[in-house]
Amino acid sequence: MGKTVILGVGNVLLRDEGLGVRALELLRENYEFPEEVELLDGGTLGMDLLYYLEGTERLIILDAVSGGGPPGTLYRFTDEEVKAYFRRKVSAHEIGIQEVLALLDLLEKPVKRVVVLGIEPKDLDIGTDLSPEVEGSLGDLIKATLELLREWGLEVKPKKEVVL
Repeated sequence: MGKTVILGVGNVLLRDEGLGVRALELLRENYEFPEEVELLDGGTLGMDLLYYLEGTERLIILDAVSGGGPPGTLYRFTDEEVKAYFRRKVSAHEIGIQEVLALLDLLEKPVKRVVVLGIEPKDLDIGTDLSPEVEGSLGDLIKATLELLREWGLEVKPKKEVVL
């Protein structure tokens, strides 16, 4: 089984924009992952992610997703839906991820499975705390991530009793 990367992206200085990184922190803090799973804080790196994603077979991207639903709505985009999702995005880190995935395809090192799991943000103003709506949905995002890993045959163990 090849490498699986859980990539948390976003700007933690813009409240809900940083939810992907915050979700990654919760995963790292509360769960033990098998050796083939890497948790990566991508922040707003963009093209600099190429080095880190090379050799990745499966990629889960945790991010704020503006899908038009109420704040706190959970979204899941898989494979071809991901490409359509990135075509609509305008933030620097999301454009960078799109370019990294395209470049890996060109280098004949494509990521075989790509899933975006995200939450509709409410507040993108300057600040480091999440809005109550987004914070209240983080548990659903964590559960969706763990469920996807199980679908892929990867066993994740809680470090302690986790209440979501």
